[in-house]
Amino acid sequence: MTIAPAAGLGLKPQHYAEAISDTAAGAWFEVHPENYMCEGGPRHAALGAVRDKHPLSLHGVGLSLAGDEAPDEAHLAQLRYLVDRYEPFLVSEHLAWSRRGGVYRSDLLPFPRTSSALIRIARHIDRTQEALGRRILIENPSLYLSLHGHDYGELEFLVDLCRRTGCGLLLDVNNVYVSASNLGYSAEAYIDAVSASLVGEIHLAGHAPDPTLGAGLLIDTHGAPIDETVWRLFRRLVGRIGPRPTLIERDDNIPTYTHLAAERDAAASILVYTHEAALVSA
Repeated sequence: MTIAPAAGLGLKPQHYAEAISDTAAGAWFEVHPENYMCEGGPRHAALGAVRDKHPLSLHGVGLSLAGDEAPDEAHLAQLRYLVDRYEPFLVSEHLAWSRRGGVYRSDLLPFPRTSSALIRIARHIDRTQEALGRRILIENPSLYLSLHGHDYGELEFLVDLCRRTGCGLLLDVNNVYVSASNLGYSAEAYIDAVSASLVGEIHLAGHAPDPTLGAGLLIDTHGAPIDETVWRLFRRLVGRIGPRPTLIERDDNIPTYTHLAAERDAAASILVYTHEAALVSA
């Protein structure tokens, strides 16, 4: 199923019933496929009921595309099963690593952006897209410290990956702001440099200052309302590139569905305003 650019929510089990009954125009939902890599049961029954009403996207956290090992074939097979079953309109994954030597870590870990890493990750993306039979999107990371040994800037690296593999970009605006604040560069300049043709989806989320270091280190918690600085960057981005499917992420301190829907509706209003302004100026 395809949809016009609209705003969606990360789907939580406690919100299944409300998601099914949601009648907001253009509503859609995103899930981590790893939570549904099982034979059946109540999770699949609920996800199928949501899919009957709304488009879905799959946002992976377990492929470890930036690792030094190829994507796990069993994981790819399970992901392909979910893609075939639910026909998501978008499939995405993080630009990070989390697996080595058969050990999986729950963190999305950074890596030096070297020429060899570019070749390796492009090969992993190619294998993933071949296994799934479709294009995927890659998400920019949230970063907390400067690593040594980079050959590329982050955006340059992402663009080269997209051009080599044909994948697209999932632009997480909160990640841009968190990384820019922590590493000392301009979030606005990053947002302004993103190629419109590559962006297939946008994420919005909340962050928080580190409990010990305070605002000197921002943490991408997904556990707070979206900060006004991130809203401003979002408006700046879509004002330049136009509307894209936009997701509200919340993975901790989960509020009521009504609260999340209000943030979703705020994002939808910005998308509609941007679309209408573009039509007027055309």
